[in-house]
Amino acid sequence: MAGPSTPRLQVPGLSTLLFVRLPDVWAHFRTYALYRLECGLRSSAVLGFVGLPTLGFHLETAFRQGQYSEVSALLILFYVIIASQRLWARRLLFPVYLIGAALVLPWSAHISGANIIRFLTVDIVPFPLRDGAGVSGLIDWLWMLTSTQAVPGTIATIQLTMIALFATGLLAALMFPFISPQMFGRPVRGMSHLALVVIRSTPEYILAFVFLQLWGPSMLPAIVALALHNGSIIGHLIGRHTETLTLRADASTGLNRYAYELLPRVYRSLLALLFYRWEVIMRETAILGILGIATLGFYVDSAFAELRFDRAVLLIALTAVLNIVIDVTSRRVRAYLRLRTTLEGR
Repeated sequence: MAGPSTPRLQVPGLSTLLFVRLPDVWAHFRTYALYRLECGLRSSAVLGFVGLPTLGFHLETAFRQGQYSEVSALLILFYVIIASQRLWARRLLFPVYLIGAALVLPWSAHISGANIIRFLTVDIVPFPLRDGAGVSGLIDWLWMLTSTQAVPGTIATIQLTMIALFATGLLAALMFPFISPQMFGRPVRGMSHLALVVIRSTPEYILAFVFLQLWGPSMLPAIVALALHNGSIIGHLIGRHTETLTLRADASTGLNRYAYELLPRVYRSLLALLFYRWEVIMRETAILGILGIATLGFYVDSAFAELRFDRAVLLIALTAVLNIVIDVTSRRVRAYLRLRTTLEGR
């Protein structure tokens, strides 16, 4: 006869979170937090292009004034900040950084509640409704905005996204062998690692801005910038993945090793990461419209510049919907093909 079952110990949810769940994920949480800190640094530089006094602001100013030596110095400074992140991003120093940030924040800045209310209740209301044109006027306004901005901007955004996605996959496939111990020795891998760090640490917005100054306005600067930035990220991850692969003693060498040994074994992981970055490339494509490329971001920037906030909000909503569609499609494709973004060895 079975004895009485041992009663289960009931642990409060907060205790479970603090003493069971959190220690399990702390290492991953710390690693991801450092990664997002690096992303935040890149984003902060990009925000300088819209007027905030970050490195991006001074970089754009120096470019427009033809001070190219200053541009080089600012880029080098940015790379040093990114490369030295593990040296200064210490847990014990974060209280110092928080106190310093609180001291330099412009606390005297005035935020007008009346302006916020006006923006939410008047500025973003479609103009025909504010002007008393009624439903017929609203339909005409929507048709005008759709035919002249939303549709052309969406087509250009998708077109640029797909070209950049293909170029990203091609560059990633060409980049990863140079940091793979299965292909090259330490000197080549060291220089290649440095090159990939520089490329992936440079925000694609800054890359596109530089190429735009060199080549003039077209889609080409955006395509090259997106492909270089995202290709270097995926190439780095795939190259590190090849360190876990074990090849036969009689495996071929040189180009044959790349084509018949390495590429077939990492192809699914490369494809998974490529689809994972698809939605990111889409968002970056829209943002690059601020540089003058006729994507949705271009029309959003133009609407803000003309103080047509109702148009801007509608176009931003369309951009968000397009991103959601791309993200859902990417997830379904990865699930259908059984692709994983994890790179653990098999």
